[in-house]
Amino acid sequence: MASLKDMRVRIAATKATQKITKAMQMVAASKLRRAQAAAEAARPFAERMETVLGNIASSVSDVSAAPRLLAGTGNDKVHLLLVCTGERGLCGPFNSAIVRLARERANSLLAQGKEVKIFCVGRKGAEQLRRNFEKHIIEVVELRGIRTLGFVNAEDIAKKVIALYDAGAFDVCTLFFSRFKSVIAQIPTATQIIPAVFPETKADATAGASASYEYEPEEDDILTELLPRNIAVQIFRALLENNASFYGSQMSAMDNATRNAGDMIRKQTLKYNRTRQAMITKELIEIISGAEAL
Repeated sequence: MASLKDMRVRIAATKATQKITKAMQMVAASKLRRAQAAAEAARPFAERMETVLGNIASSVSDVSAAPRLLAGTGNDKVHLLLVCTGERGLCGPFNSAIVRLARERANSLLAQGKEVKIFCVGRKGAEQLRRNFEKHIIEVVELRGIRTLGFVNAEDIAKKVIALYDAGAFDVCTLFFSRFKSVIAQIPTATQIIPAVFPETKADATAGASASYEYEPEEDDILTELLPRNIAVQIFRALLENNASFYGSQMSAMDNATRNAGDMIRKQTLKYNRTRQAMITKELIEIISGAEAL
């Protein structure tokens, strides 16, 4: 049985840990507001850009003559998985959920005889994927030295991915990230960005007759200019969604840790008091027994 001194040390250590988790929870809550606002502000722009490019792409008569970022290479043998995760831990299942989705996709593609390459954005994702897919990881980009995410960070990643595509390193690129829904709900998401796949708009699904548009310059010229930018926009959106999801998940994880520390402190204090009471009672019995013997 532990001594009273050991119990006091354990209670003090648990209280110190509780203070740390409480402080981390408050920091995550304060950063979450700004990160959530940035993620929600980026959604309309990214969605609208997809809609506009989708309308332009649908008007292209010869898809094979379209830019390669839209038409593709004509093959789907080599797949690049662009996995975006966090730089730090202590955030619950945030990183592991994204990695699990990417791992399942990689295993599925390998089972189909496809070649898989992995591009990691974030230290934690690279560490987890390196256990099973070290030979498939071709590059790792860490953003932990960046205080505020900017479009230039996503643009740099997009340029590297496009350069790999132009060099024939892969045929299909899929982006993995966690979409922020609420503090307690983050949804791991996989989106194909090369070749571009645009969602069907409501107007396309419900309208009886499609409107006719004339573009200046030609559709191919517009797509050549905007498709690389759209990839950077989608990556930037993924980074912002990840940032908000990270702080939401960390806030929930630290809240649970603080509650668990409180429960441990109560149990340890109760055990300490019972042990101390038992020792005092034992000493009193020994004193009384000694007095009666005299």
